[in-house]
Amino acid sequence: MKPIVRIALAALATTALTLAGCSSSPEPRPEPSPSPSPDLTSSPDGIAVNPGPFRAGPVAAPARGAYFGAWVKPVELTQPGRLEAIDAVEANLGRRLAILNTYKRFEQPVGTESDMEFLRRGTTLMVSWATGDTRSIVDGQHDDKIRAQARAIRAAGNPMMVRIRWEMDRPNLRAEMWSGPDYIASWKYIRRIFAEERVTNVSWVWCPTAEGFMRGDAPAFYPGDDQVDWTCVDVYAGNSFKPIGELMKPFLEFAAQHPKPIVVGEFGVAKAWGSAGRAQWITDAVRTFKANPQIKAVVYFESNPDGNGPKQQFRLVDDPPAWQAFEALTRDPYFAVTP
Repeated sequence: MKPIVRIALAALATTALTLAGCSSSPEPRPEPSPSPSPDLTSSPDGIAVNPGPFRAGPVAAPARGAYFGAWVKPVELTQPGRLEAIDAVEANLGRRLAILNTYKRFEQPVGTESDMEFLRRGTTLMVSWATGDTRSIVDGQHDDKIRAQARAIRAAGNPMMVRIRWEMDRPNLRAEMWSGPDYIASWKYIRRIFAEERVTNVSWVWCPTAEGFMRGDAPAFYPGDDQVDWTCVDVYAGNSFKPIGELMKPFLEFAAQHPKPIVVGEFGVAKAWGSAGRAQWITDAVRTFKANPQIKAVVYFESNPDGNGPKQQFRLVDDPPAWQAFEALTRDPYFAVTP
């Protein structure tokens, strides 16, 4: 590769990847304080038990089991670095990722060198798209960005999942989101432009946080069953070390009322809880996913977010007991299906 091209690719990757690691922990969180160990051995409740079939758009939900994927933060914030990060994880696991989460700024279209390589391999991209101020979107101030993304996705051709401003319910995004109705209006506006651009290869994913359902404000951002192909949640054992089923319960109760497949868009367990605790949490997550057959895809957040303290990191590969539990998840035939 010529030096000029390599520099350009590195710059492009840096723009994209500065989003990475800030999706669920965008601002430094206090270190968690000790808490009683939860019971991670009891049978989890089945709440979202609709097995389908579902109308999920171009990325169809599997009839049985669930897709497995991840976001993997590269060591080098370059396009080659991104490829190397995924190659290393897949080599360690002895399998391909069915879904690859990728973060895009509002102005950054799909179609980077690494994007296209993953698509050539048959990996399904889940595009986490950081769209901006909802009212300025509806006012038409960003039509050029929206049309550029629509055309890039249409040109790529492969079925993709798109999360329009994931975690829109976060309190620190309220100044950009304004309100639930404003977010819904911007969602419909973006979808209308995609339709005008004749984009037919997108499954639309609505993805708030588990905390938003605990607070009770996340449902106000739901665009409606006619607008959403997959429901989604991001859930972490960060400051609170509880079973994933307990953390997700309010979301699962909501999702059970909607005839949509579920993707766990990001999940992770913080280093604060120790190797044994992390391994138990992941093992419990497997049981919970299986107990809720409406969950049709799970995507781990294999990253140490910038700005978080040393105990608020989610990467597993350097924690052998936790990684072993993670490997057991990825080798379970239930998670071996591919889109």
